[in-house]
Amino acid sequence: MNQDIFKTKSLNELFEKSFKKYWDFKALTDFHGETLYYHHLVRRIRMIHIGFEKCGLKKGDKVALCGRNQANWAVAFLATVTYGAVVVPILHEFKPGNIQHLVNHSDARIFFVGEQVWEGLSEVEMPNLEAIVGLNDFDILYTPDQEIASIRKNIDAMFKEIYPDGMKPEDVRFHKDDPEELALINYTSGTTGFSKGVMLPYRSLLSNILFGWEVLPQVSNGAKVVSMLPSAHMYGLMFELLFELSSGCHVHFLTRTPSPKVIAEAFQNVKPKVIIAVPMIIEKIYKQKLLPLLRRPSIKVMLRMPFIDQKIKKRIHDELVKAFGGEFVEIIIGGAPLNHEVEPFLKSINLAFTVGYGLTECGPIVSYAAWNKRPLYSCGKAAPRMTIRIDSTDPLSVPGEIQLKGDNVMLGYYKNPEATEEIFTEDGWLKTGDMGTMDKDGYLFIKGRSKTMILGPNGQNIYPEEIESSINNMSYVSECLVIMEDGKLVALVYPDFEKAAADGLPDTAMDSTMEAMRAQINLELPKYCQITKVRIVPEEFEKTPKRSIKRFLYNG
Repeated sequence: MNQDIFKTKSLNELFEKSFKKYWDFKALTDFHGETLYYHHLVRRIRMIHIGFEKCGLKKGDKVALCGRNQANWAVAFLATVTYGAVVVPILHEFKPGNIQHLVNHSDARIFFVGEQVWEGLSEVEMPNLEAIVGLNDFDILYTPDQEIASIRKNIDAMFKEIYPDGMKPEDVRFHKDDPEELALINYTSGTTGFSKGVMLPYRSLLSNILFGWEVLPQVSNGAKVVSMLPSAHMYGLMFELLFELSSGCHVHFLTRTPSPKVIAEAFQNVKPKVIIAVPMIIEKIYKQKLLPLLRRPSIKVMLRMPFIDQKIKKRIHDELVKAFGGEFVEIIIGGAPLNHEVEPFLKSINLAFTVGYGLTECGPIVSYAAWNKRPLYSCGKAAPRMTIRIDSTDPLSVPGEIQLKGDNVMLGYYKNPEATEEIFTEDGWLKTGDMGTMDKDGYLFIKGRSKTMILGPNGQNIYPEEIESSINNMSYVSECLVIMEDGKLVALVYPDFEKAAADGLPDTAMDSTMEAMRAQINLELPKYCQITKVRIVPEEFEKTPKRSIKRFLYNG
């Protein structure tokens, strides 16, 4: 490995060197679609830069981006960051009203959008935008300025005038970023009143990429990776795209919903070098594929027999490795703890998997350890350039809040000084809201989440309070709680029986009333956080002295 990479202080310098070095290698592929080489990627980036210049876009101006994972999503993201503008990636599964709210809140001047997303939006609701650009072919979907429309029509001629003999590696020049300069605003949610725009500086993105270089040196030029987590979230963005492009890898975008069938096909075709996953993907494989096998009486007997048990486990291991493409060096699981039944079994068969810990406010990495070093149920040690402390009288055995300092930590929340002040301690440590202990060797163990965030099936952040606030506004709902059961969201509802009785609604009609409410609420929710079932509870939820529901009592 070239050790000089760790001396760089500039993210864009890293990309500049990578794109020059890997000029003639494959960079991005849309699964069953087109492939961009690094020189194609650079050419598209430069054309967008020319468009930005002609539009009068300044360094630090905001550019929003919303669409499915695809090669042109990556092009638009990189074009913005390497220009020196601030990119605002927005999850495409948000409802149209939420997307429009975030575009407006971020003060975006330009908006790159997937055509499927654009169908539900209205430029009237985003009055400050100067241009809306389609991701399919970068055509102008809307602009009030005819000069901007003409820029797109003439962009090829402008490019040819600057590079009459075509663009060459020595022509690559990106914005020279400062470590503390704002690079990205990533919203933790789409809903008004809940969304917080995490401001990540260039140093955070750079530090996360360097982490990838340090722990996965095998993921280098020519290595292939499948991008299946949302690129609009930091976990997928950083470790299925940016880290890979800094080291000359070839990224394959699914470009569709990552169903088990689609993922399996991609793994067999691409044969990824590293697999970035959320617990639900692994747990689903365990539950659907392995558990029925392990429950067979004959297998149970053989797993209790010396030597035979090792052969059985070796066979299961080999079949799993084959299912994941057969060439990966490690499966890195993040976003939430792995099920305590699944983790020891996977460890017993010697599968190369590890569980890390991160959060959006750190872009995202906090802790990690290689699969063959990490103790069971730990989420590793503090990542390079990060420090972890446990706010406890005895961090070894008494859980306390996990607090952080380091290069990965955000600048604060966009246009929200109150929330920024609240999340930092007086001596400058980031409060995670998660509880943990740390052993004498520095390994972190998460003991509980005081945050309420739920991880969705494909890595989406689900904030139950958002859904609960809508449910609580419905007739005949006194209070409610949204929980995850078997990978699906369930609403526990304590009805307003007094109001129902006053309105002449019999108790026997409450189930159908709540079902109608569920259907109505789901019309307003993204697909990944829709309620699958309403369960009526007969009495009020237990509360803390501050009258907050004791969530931990109802989460299984």
